[in-house]
Order: sequence, then structure tokens, then C-alpha cells
Amino acid sequence: MKRVGVIGGGQLAWMMAGAAEKLGIELIVQTPSRDDPAVGIAADVVLAAIDDATATAQLATQCDVITFENEFVDLEALSLLANQEVCFRPSLEALKPLLDKYHQRCYLRDLGLPTPKFVALEEVGSKASPDRNDSPSFSFPIVLKTRRHGYDGQGTFIVKNAQELDSTLKQLRECSLLLEEFVPFERELAAIAARSVTGEVVVYPIVETQQENQVCRRVFAPADVSVAIAADVEAIARTLLDSLQVVGVFGIEYFLTADGKVLVNEIAPRTHNSGHFTLDACETSQFEQQLRAVCGLPLGSPAMKAPGAVMVNLLGYEDSHSDYQEKRQQLAPTPHAHVYWYGKAESRVGRKLGHVTVLLEKGQERREVARAIESIWYSS
Repeated sequence: MKRVGVIGGGQLAWMMAGAAEKLGIELIVQTPSRDDPAVGIAADVVLAAIDDATATAQLATQCDVITFENEFVDLEALSLLANQEVCFRPSLEALKPLLDKYHQRCYLRDLGLPTPKFVALEEVGSKASPDRNDSPSFSFPIVLKTRRHGYDGQGTFIVKNAQELDSTLKQLRECSLLLEEFVPFERELAAIAARSVTGEVVVYPIVETQQENQVCRRVFAPADVSVAIAADVEAIARTLLDSLQVVGVFGIEYFLTADGKVLVNEIAPRTHNSGHFTLDACETSQFEQQLRAVCGLPLGSPAMKAPGAVMVNLLGYEDSHSDYQEKRQQLAPTPHAHVYWYGKAESRVGRKLGHVTVLLEKGQERREVARAIESIWYSS
């Protein structure tokens, strides 16, 4: 039996449980709280902060390989462990250009992959200066991002004018920042891609994602795009994974412009919210694929088992301590629906508490399905 260490104990680690049981794998998680979703399913737990490298050294003694549920790690400290032959998959070398959003943008640019125009800010205050002499010019609105530790819209600001920029910079004076052009996209797309220890790459069907307040609200699989656009998205994913020599699963987010151009928005070096539909809609879920990749097993088929799928995130809409059992019971009878509840004790606005995936029949209107789910969840 393989023992896989997972840095992070949230819902992504929790959703690996079924795949781990199927493959005869034990999961050991490093996570800071006994209340985190994956604690209840793990064979063992190292209770410690995600970036506690001393705890990761302990984790390494209990498993064969270590993978990641999130990217909030201390790469410099972990590199000392890698030198002691602790096996990380994906490797720390693959993570290095990705964890800082500015470094990620530079890596994509140097690979020749399309991204929005961007520049880093050297200092934050009333006069922020670009860190490159050849920095691009921007017009409002612009996008300001913290370079580290942003997720689910946190650390991302759409700034409409100079006054708003000045006030936002003052709020973020302690942060390293990335400035980007605002892309008036037609749609947002995403791809889940996996790469094995032998260099095999598989890409799941391209999906459309829809965000509200910069948090993913719903996912439609497969995306209703042309063959050419799907091929562009897949080619970018393959180029990226091969260049990084990744072992594991990546989630890649894209902008699709009105003229059919595909731009890379962000890269998550792990399983991703846009791939939750794979638990029920695909031959091999993204979570099984992650375990297959890091354990050196052959990758599974990413093919869909239904004509389409809708995934709706159950987001917090209030501050409370409720398990919303009544609403979950109302969602359960939805035809071909699979309801996942992450077991979080606390709800707050925008927090991901669970999700629902509905497998579609041929010709079924996906937006109507999403509206039906949301009308139950967000009803007063």
C-alpha cells in the first residue's frame, strides 16, 4: 500500500478519499485544525500550519510521497527537505515559478504563452513604480493582485480610476503587488490537465466557468466552444506541463476574448474547483488522477460519462454556524444530482461549503439546471 502525504486538509484533500480507497492508498494530511474537512478521512494527521517545514519533515517520515492541496507553502524551507531525498510531486522546482503571480506571468511570457499585459510594482504607496523600464501602459479599469496567497477572489481588485488605485495601494502597502490590464473577456474557460512520471499528459474536457464577486459560482462541462479554441486551450496546457516537467494535476484558468483569443489567467498547481465535475461526470476524477500521477501509476481516462454536466458551488451567503441540512435535503432529489458537503463548521459570505454536480441528458439546458439549484440554495 502506498502512503501519500498531502500538505493541506481542506475539501480538495477530503475529495481524494474515495479515490484513495479505490486505489488502496492511505492519506496522511498536514493541516492546522482538527476541524478541517480531510481530518476525518485521513489515516493520520500532522496538526501544523501548511508552511511549517518542520511538520512536513515529520510528515515525510510517514509516507512515500508528498503532494499539495494548496500552494501556501514555504518553498525555501521545503527545499532543505528535498535535498534530504523527500519526494515532492509536483516537484519544488516545478512550483518555484508559479507561487508568486508575477513570477508566474513572467514564466508564461518567456514560454511564449499568451497572457494579459502585466507589471510588478516595486513599492506600494502614493507613488508605486514598475519594476521594469519597458513596462506596458495601462488604462482604467485595471486589475491589482497580491502576488502571493490570493484565492477565491481574495487579493484581487478591479480598480476603476486613479483615486481608487491610490486608496487600494494604501490598504495594501505591506504587500507585493502585480498590476494587469483588465481583459474584457467574452467567457472564462478552464482546463484540468495531468502529467505522469513518464511524461504522459491527459487533458480533461475544457469547461466554462462563471464567477460572481470573483468567486467561481458555476461550471459548465464541456464548454460550448469551437474545436479550434478547445485545441488552443489544450495546447497551452500541454506546453506548460511539459515545460515544468510536472508530475500531478494542474488547474489552468483562461480568458476567451470576443475575437477568439485565448489568454492564460492563472495556474493552480493542484486539483481545482473547476474540475469537481469530474468526480461524477468522468471516467477518472481529477482526485484519482492526482493520486495516480504522484504514485507512478498509469493515468486514467478523462472522458466524460454523460453528454454534459453542471457544477454549482454552494457558497456561503451569511455568517452562521449551520450545516444547512434542510437545504441539502431539498437539493438531493434533483434528477442526476450529486450533492457534496464539506463539513465546515462555519459559514461566511463567499466561502465554499459544498457543491452540486448534475449530469445532463442530451439537449438539456445547462443554465436552467444551474438556476434551479441556485434558487433552492440562495432562497431566504
